Parts: sequence; C-alpha cells; structure tokens
Amino acid sequence: MAGETVKQAFCWLLLAAGARAEIRWEAKELAQDLKGGYQLIAADVNHDGKPDLVALASGIKDLYWFENPGWQRHVLAAGLNRMINTAPLDVNGDGIPEFLIAHEFANVAKNSLGIVSLAESTGDPRQPFRVREIDRIPTSHRLRVLRLGGGQSAIVNAPLTHGKAEPPDYRGAVPVVLYRPSEWKREKLYEAIEGVMHGIFVVDWDGDGKDELLTASFEGLHLLHRSSDGSWKAEKLSGGDPAAWPKSGSSEITVGRLGGKRFLASIDPWHGNQVSVYQKKGKTWNRTVIDSADVDGHTLHTADLDGDSNDEIIAGYRGAGRSVFYHRYDKKSKTWTRHAIDKGGIAAAGCAVADFDLDGRRDVACIGSASTNLKIYWNRGHK
Repeated sequence: MAGETVKQAFCWLLLAAGARAEIRWEAKELAQDLKGGYQLIAADVNHDGKPDLVALASGIKDLYWFENPGWQRHVLAAGLNRMINTAPLDVNGDGIPEFLIAHEFANVAKNSLGIVSLAESTGDPRQPFRVREIDRIPTSHRLRVLRLGGGQSAIVNAPLTHGKAEPPDYRGAVPVVLYRPSEWKREKLYEAIEGVMHGIFVVDWDGDGKDELLTASFEGLHLLHRSSDGSWKAEKLSGGDPAAWPKSGSSEITVGRLGGKRFLASIDPWHGNQVSVYQKKGKTWNRTVIDSADVDGHTLHTADLDGDSNDEIIAGYRGAGRSVFYHRYDKKSKTWTRHAIDKGGIAAAGCAVADFDLDGRRDVACIGSASTNLKIYWNRGHK
C-alpha cells in the first residue's frame, strides 16, 4: 500500500513538472449478449450510494441494470421493442428512480411509433418495474433530465426528425418537448431547428440553477434557453461541419473546461468521423477538428480523468476500428493528443463516466452495438 502511494505521488510530481504519463485502464467485460447495444447510463438504481449501470440495447426487448459492485444483471423493464433511450428521475422521493423509456423507434418517421413509456418500481428495484405508455411522437430519440429551478425537474424528449421527414434530407423542424413528473403530459419546448437532431446535452449554461439545452443537428450547434417571457429561444453557436446538407452540422455535443474556461466538443457530421473542439473568442466559437481517423462516432463525454483540473474528451466509435479514445490537451504545444481506452474491443455506441469504485478517479463504461458487449474500464491512475 505504501509503495502504491509513493508511486502515485511520483506520477503527480511528473505531471507537475510537465510530463504527460498515460492513464492505465483495467477492463472488465460485464456482458456479451446485448444485441444492438445503444445507450449506457450511470444511475443509483437501488439507493445504496453507488452508481449502477443501466444498459439499453435496441435489438432486445428487456432493459437491464447491472448492480454495483458485483455487477449482477437485473431486468428493469420487459417486453419493449426497438428501445432507443431512457432517462431516470426520482419522482416520489424514495431514492429509487423512475425511468422514461423511448421505444418502437425507427430512423424514418413514417416507420416509427415513437412510444414514450414510464417505468415505476414496485418497491424492489431487483424486480421488473411497472411500465405504462404516456406519449407517442415519431422518432422519439433522446431523453434527458432538465432542472427547471425551485427543486423541480422534467424530462426532455428530442425526436430525431420532424414527424414527416424523409431521407436523405430529413427536412422539417424537430419538435422538442418536455414532460413534468406526475402529469407526464407533453409540453412544447421548441420547434424550429431542422434536419436530423441526433445529440442533446443538458447544462446550466448561465449558473442560475436552471438548465439550458445544447443541440447537435444538421444545422450545427444551438443553445436553447429561456427568454424573459418564459418561452424558449435558440442561439446558434456554430454550423459544425460546413459540408452541404445533409452532410452538414453535428451529431454529438458536450461541454468541458480547460484552465477554468468552458469549451465545447462535438462529433461532426451525423454519425461522423470528426471530433471538434470549440473555444470562444469574442462572440465567436472557433472550431478546430482534433481527430478524424475513425468511423461512425456515436458517443462523446468530457471528464477530468487525470486529476489536473482540466477535462479530457472521451469519444467512442461504432464503425471500423471499434474503439474508445480519450483526448488530452497539452498546454505547452496547444494541441490535443489521442490515447486509447479500448482499441478494437467494442463498437462503442454509448458510454457512461462515473467513479464506479469510489476511489476518487473517474472510470468509463461503454456498450457496444455490433460487438453486443458491455465493458467497464477502471481508471488506475498514471502508468
């Protein structure tokens, strides 16, 4: 134990001196049968203070959760076809979250029922939750919790496209809506951004305790925020990939911090190969592509993985190469360098970042689509 402490202290001294030691990852595979693995979220399902994993796979009919620390598998919701997203919110205050689940999904609106269902625990989260339908919007696609202020929260539903959109252009405005707990009735949030809206990210942009929403679409990156009259407005931050429609714009969006300053990161364009970073100068968000070597980028996160108070960018790819990488910023060279978390072992469609073993370091877990697997990567500090 003392030797490990000395080793860690030495690594931190190297970092302080400017050395950039890579992070050591220890992988553990938790499942191999998640056909069409799509989304992975960290949530404390059983109210024991440890983040569990909720694994959604579009090619199977059961939504699973894996219990930390033994990672036993439990059915959370059964018999749901073509699931695409879920979001947890503890509505009744019992410590066990309820879940909204989007299912019966297809990319083309006329083939997508877009059912949104509510899953509620019967008291024992290890037993399947009760499920009931609350809404239908074609291509219901991204569900996220949004803080409204005053201790109130809702869940946003951002469909992939307009209800009558057709490929390849997918023209038409996307109807972003929200559901407040208890009533679970649809409320219009915003409807003016056109094309495929693939990614959204919830953030308290102005630090007022209420969340705003970042969107990634064919039109690029937008910030949805409340105006003085309470209605939602869109502020365009960047056009993303400048290629012609429908190869334009962005697919995923997230926010990080470097030197205390906010930056944006995206995957461009839809299911694209570019990892882009945006830093603000004046009123303009300047875009820099930091990586374009991989295929079908589908998941993007930021987190301080190495304890230096600056965020790394974690990107996962479903296409050829089937990998997860993290990108670290080097202040001296003012460049981002890419490092492997998993090279070739998972077609990463969705990842979750949390301190799963409560050791003070952020770990990564990912679910694979074509690889049908679920893996957790323990952050063991610097090599």
